[in-house]
Amino acid sequence: MKIRIGLGYDVHQLVEGRALWLGGIQLDYPKGLAGHSDADVLIHSLCDALLGAANLGDIGVHFPDTSATYKDIDSKVLLKKTMKLIRNKGYEICNVDITVSAEKPKLKPHIPLMRETLAKVMQVAVDAVSIKATTTEKLGFVGREEGIASQAVALLSAIEETV
Repeated sequence: MKIRIGLGYDVHQLVEGRALWLGGIQLDYPKGLAGHSDADVLIHSLCDALLGAANLGDIGVHFPDTSATYKDIDSKVLLKKTMKLIRNKGYEICNVDITVSAEKPKLKPHIPLMRETLAKVMQVAVDAVSIKATTTEKLGFVGREEGIASQAVALLSAIEETV
């Protein structure tokens, strides 16, 4: 079995006047993430992990923030397109593991819906999607509530040809 692993990392600044999208769902919070798209930092790190595992570059190569096409786009659309790219190259997801760093809002109550949402978009079992949330104990830009960071790891396997 041919397997590949990829790592993704993304950071976005928290700002007033934007909706907060994380893991494909909108959270009720007074600030949102700044970015060209909806700035879903969790999905962006996941896309980078998937693309990296398939040796297809990164999210900026495929969905540049200089393109009007991706202005304010729902990051679930980017994830769906990423899945098409990795499947066209002959890979399928074994599992993904994501860690989001945020002081606020508290993410634990939202994780089940995030997992279900991502699994549906990626067309994989919910059990293949792990999401964890942590704080930085009030240290750094995350601790000061200036932004949110996310890291993702994706394990892919080559799609077996059936005879």
